[in-house]
Amino acid sequence: MPDSYPQPQILKRLRQLSRILDKAVTVPGTPIHIGLDPLMGFIPVGGDFLGIILASYIVLEAAKLGVPKSTLTRMVLNVIIDGLIGTIPVIGDLFDFAWTANEYNIQLLEEHLQLPLRK
Repeated sequence: MPDSYPQPQILKRLRQLSRILDKAVTVPGTPIHIGLDPLMGFIPVGGDFLGIILASYIVLEAAKLGVPKSTLTRMVLNVIIDGLIGTIPVIGDLFDFAWTANEYNIQLLEEHLQLPLRK
């Protein structure tokens, strides 16, 4: 990773994107969070496709940050699961509210970035 690649700024931006997609709004009086990803899922075909594109951006940035292939594979699987099940009418929409693939991928990225600090 080049020294000029602003890791903290990238991570902050990816966290914000993940939050917007998975947990942007808290339902008042509940611990339930709703993001744009499940809401986009209500738009036939195009909404799920847009969700996959945005989730893939997080994976691409993780690759630029030097995440190992094994972790990238897990991140891609999260996106694939979200995308495939999200296309199933009704069930996919309900699944999108529970499966926060972007949040899981940010956790994987953060775990990788913290590994060198644990030595």
